[in-house]
Amino acid sequence: MNTYQDTMPTSASSGFGRAFSENFLGEAPDWYKLTIAAFLIINPLLLYTAGPFVTGWALIGEFIFTLAMALKCYPLQPGGLLAIEAVLLGMTSSESVYHEVSDNIEVILLLMFMVAGIYFMKNLLLFVFTKLLINVRSKTALSLLFCGVAAILSAFLDALTVTAVLISVAVGFYAVYHKVASNRQAHHEHDHASDDHVVEYHRSDLDQFRAFLRSLIMHGAVGTALGGVCTLVGEPQNLLIAEKAGWEFVQFFVNMAPVTMPAFAAGLITCVLLEKSGLFGYGAKLPDAVREVLASFSQEQERKRTRGDIVELWVQGIVAVLLVLALAFHVAEVGIIGLMVIVLLTSFNGVIQEARIGHAFEEALPFTALLVVFFAIVAVIHEQHLFEPVTHFVLGLEPAQQPGMLFLANGILSMISDNVFVATVYINEVKAALTAGDITREHFDKLAIAINTGTNLPSVATPNGQAAFLFLLTSALAPLIRLSYGRMVVMALPYTVVLTVVALSCVVFAL
Repeated sequence: MNTYQDTMPTSASSGFGRAFSENFLGEAPDWYKLTIAAFLIINPLLLYTAGPFVTGWALIGEFIFTLAMALKCYPLQPGGLLAIEAVLLGMTSSESVYHEVSDNIEVILLLMFMVAGIYFMKNLLLFVFTKLLINVRSKTALSLLFCGVAAILSAFLDALTVTAVLISVAVGFYAVYHKVASNRQAHHEHDHASDDHVVEYHRSDLDQFRAFLRSLIMHGAVGTALGGVCTLVGEPQNLLIAEKAGWEFVQFFVNMAPVTMPAFAAGLITCVLLEKSGLFGYGAKLPDAVREVLASFSQEQERKRTRGDIVELWVQGIVAVLLVLALAFHVAEVGIIGLMVIVLLTSFNGVIQEARIGHAFEEALPFTALLVVFFAIVAVIHEQHLFEPVTHFVLGLEPAQQPGMLFLANGILSMISDNVFVATVYINEVKAALTAGDITREHFDKLAIAINTGTNLPSVATPNGQAAFLFLLTSALAPLIRLSYGRMVVMALPYTVVLTVVALSCVVFAL
C-alpha cells in the first residue's frame, strides 16, 4: 500500500509532464520542440555571459531557423516565444515593437485587406490563367510570361499583391487536379492538402505537377523583385527612399534605370536558361494527363456557366481594372484599396454572409501575425544596434568605394533581416551625412540608388529577405507543392548570383 502511494505522485507528475511536452508546439517533431526549448533556455544565459550584442545575433539566427523549419511548425508560435522572451529580457520593449508595427502599418493593412480582396477575384484569375496554361505549350515561354508579367505588375502594384495572385492561381490549379487524382467527383468535398486518397498511378504525375508549379511560382516570385525595384510604389522601402531623396515617380524610375534595366534583362535571360537547362529544380513540364484534366475542367466550367456566373466574371474584371488604376495612381494606401475591392466584389456578387467573407481572411491573418512577430525581432536589431558596425565601416570608406560596398552591405543584411528596415537605417544615415554637408548631392543620389537596389535584388536569396517571399513560404500553397525554406534558397540561388553580379557591376561602373 505504501509502495503504491509512494509511486503514485511520481507517476502522475510523469503523466502531466508527458502531456505538457505533447501539447508544447503540438504535432511538431520532438527534436524541433527540444531545439526551441534549448533556445529559450540558452538566451538568458547568453545575455548575462556574452552581452546583448551577441545574444541579438543569436536571436536572429534562431528566428531564421523557425522560418527554415516552417513546414515542421508554423513560425508564428516558436518565433513568437522568442520575441516574447526578448521583450522580457529587456533586449527591446513593447513600445519599440509597437513603434515598428505602426511604422509598417501600410504593410499590415495590405495583408489584411488586399489578400482577402484577391480571394474574391479567384474565379476570374483561375479562368484567365487556365486559358494561358492550356494554350501556351512551351514551358519556357510560360515561365517567361509568369516572370515578366509579375515584374510589370509589381512595378505598378506591389509585390505582396502580385504574390497573392500567384498563390491563388496555383492553389486553384492544384485543387482541380488533386481532386481528379484522388478519384473524387467534382461535386464532392475534398481536402487537397491530403494525399491519402490519391490513386497510385496518378502519384508520379502529381509529383511532376508539383515541380511544374514550384518552378512557375519561383519565376513569378523573382519577377516581383525585378519589377518591384524599378518604381517608388513597387516596394515599401522605395517610397521611403524616394521621400528622403525628393524624387517623383518618373525621376525615381529614370535614376534607377541604369541598374534596374540591366538587372531586369539579366533576370529574364536567367529564367530562360534555367528552364532550358533544368538546373536548380527548374524545367519540369506540365504532364499531359494534368493538361487534359485542366482542359476538361475549363470546358466543364464553360458548359455549366450561368448568366449569373458570367456577370460575376465581368464584375471581377471591372474591379480588377479599378484596382490597377487605383494602385498605379496611388489614390490611397494599398490596404485601403484592398478594402474597397472587398466591398465592391462582395456587394455586386452577392456575398453577404459573414462566414463567407471571413473565409477570405484565413490565408492572410496568420502571416500578418507572423509579420508582427518579425517586427519584434527587427525592434531588437534596432535597440541593440546590431547593424551599426557595418554602417560605420561602409560610411568610413573612400567616396568612390561607398556605392558598391553599400550595395553589398544592404544586400547581405537584407538576406538575414528585413529589407525595409535595412533601407530605413541606411537612407537615414546617408541623409544625415548630406544634411551635415559631409557628402555632395550627386554622391547622395548614387548612395540612394545603391541602397534601393541593394535591398531589393540580393534579398531574393532567402524567404526572410523579402516579405513577398516570406508570404509565399508560409502560405497554404507551400506545403502543397513541397516548397520548403531550403528548396526556395536553392531555387533562388542562380537568380541571386546573377542579379547581384549584374546590379553590383552597374552600381560600380554605370553610376
